[in-house]
Amino acid sequence: MNLPNKLTVLRMCLVPVFIVFVLLGGAFRPWAAVIFIIASLTDMLDGKIARKYNLITNFGKIMDPLADKLLVTSALVCLCELGEVPAWMVIVILAREFIITGLRSVAAGEGIIIAAGKSGKLKTVLQMVALSAILLQNWPISIFLDWPIGHWILWAAVFMTVYSGAEYIVKNKQVFRQ
Repeated sequence: MNLPNKLTVLRMCLVPVFIVFVLLGGAFRPWAAVIFIIASLTDMLDGKIARKYNLITNFGKIMDPLADKLLVTSALVCLCELGEVPAWMVIVILAREFIITGLRSVAAGEGIIIAAGKSGKLKTVLQMVALSAILLQNWPISIFLDWPIGHWILWAAVFMTVYSGAEYIVKNKQVFRQ
């Protein structure tokens, strides 16, 4: 297994640790944020390494987006449970993820690998930045201003989630005709 794929697996392994820390709260909350941010950074790092050294694999094309979904949806569900993220946003994001994962599964059954597109990558970045800010309770901005930066970014992430989902469906409509 190459390094980018190991980073993807590491990201998935950090998810249960993150969940425990975020739900324990209190003094564990900053550690949950750190774990989430480290896991998020592995997403950027594995992609850069894979492209730079031509280490792109079918495993990575399938598991990398899945690891992202696992991390982001875990954070969304935990933060919804804690009353920090509205349920409707979680539902919109989860619905898009299930639809696109289903699309990818059907395509894979036909021998077609649907790699992440630019809008999907931007969606993931916005989600991860928004969730990081919410986990950090908008720190360090909150020191100076009482602005809900994390929630503003989450609104942008929800918009991009819907847009990228529609784009994947339109670009891959031939999969539905199989």
